[in-house]
Amino acid sequence: MAEPLPMPSDRRRVERRTDPTLAELTLPELRRMMVTTILFVIVLLLFIWMVRTVIIAGILGIIVAMYMRPVYRWLLPRVSSPIAAAALTLTLLIVPLFALTGYSYSEIADRAGYVNQHQDEIAKRIDAAVHRLPFMESSNTTASIKQAVIVASNYGTDILSSLRSALKTLAIAATIFIFTAYYVLVDAEQIMTYIRARVPPRYGELSRALESNVRGVLYGAIYSTFLTQAIKSLIILAMNLAFDVPLAAVLAILSFIVGFFPIVGSWSIYVPVAAWLMVFRDAPGQAIAMLAIGFFVNTIYISTFLRPKIAAERSRVLNFYWMLVALVTGVYTFGLVGVLLGPMLIGLLKAILDTIMSAPAWQWSDHGELAEGR
Repeated sequence: MAEPLPMPSDRRRVERRTDPTLAELTLPELRRMMVTTILFVIVLLLFIWMVRTVIIAGILGIIVAMYMRPVYRWLLPRVSSPIAAAALTLTLLIVPLFALTGYSYSEIADRAGYVNQHQDEIAKRIDAAVHRLPFMESSNTTASIKQAVIVASNYGTDILSSLRSALKTLAIAATIFIFTAYYVLVDAEQIMTYIRARVPPRYGELSRALESNVRGVLYGAIYSTFLTQAIKSLIILAMNLAFDVPLAAVLAILSFIVGFFPIVGSWSIYVPVAAWLMVFRDAPGQAIAMLAIGFFVNTIYISTFLRPKIAAERSRVLNFYWMLVALVTGVYTFGLVGVLLGPMLIGLLKAILDTIMSAPAWQWSDHGELAEGR
């Protein structure tokens, strides 16, 4: 019988690579894999370090673009230019934002200047209010209160100076936000096609589960966060208008913004307003109403119940409890970006567990070992 012809080395290498094992790897191939992996990790770490200050702006750009896509699609056939449609879509968002920011800055600057010019008068009013409290009638608090007013006045001036000095960082973040949003608006389909094409078929089920869960929890978290922040700000605005509080609109805008940050919430607005009503208006009833409505409605009901409930219902991925855990622990662990990272992490964990435990994705091999289904 004739001996089999020797197989070409190229063909043997191709066949070996169709189902390679660690023992079949040659030393040059192993060395190349190690060098490639090390270089990838180094470059990835450097990239993360480079974009660390603008990563939130990039994430917000992606999210805003996905939510503004319906507006972009509606404008596209009417202007017949993707650039013009994207520019108009972003203009509808940016112009009101800049207007509100400019108005708030102007009002805060005026009040900071007033406090700086009337420190003695403000200190006397606060000292008189303190002496009306029980057991404080004969206390000597004038000097300490005056010093506190001076510190608060300087703090307000420092905030305005810090905002002006932070314009460079804000400009960079705004640039990343605008161009990220523009890129996603125009090329969303191409981006998703590129990502899906890079996922191997054997991980298709896991990829679909991850994509579905991440999309669901992000939609739920963003929708509920913006909705509840708007509701809390409207409540603050209504109470400010009802009690004739100065800067009613500005305080409502600040309540909307600070509510995204960990620990700081709308309480940082309604508590000082209640103190102002008590000291400068001598209106304890209004101050108590401000504190009660703010604490029981804004902080307790909306933040700890309504927000995770709406997020869970909209996401259709996590239930109320796990969405509450994701929002609370995410914000306190990662800061502002934790509003997104918290639900994303738990949504990814659920997708991985669902894929592992599902029968089509995993099966028992003939030897009684758990093996990936192919």
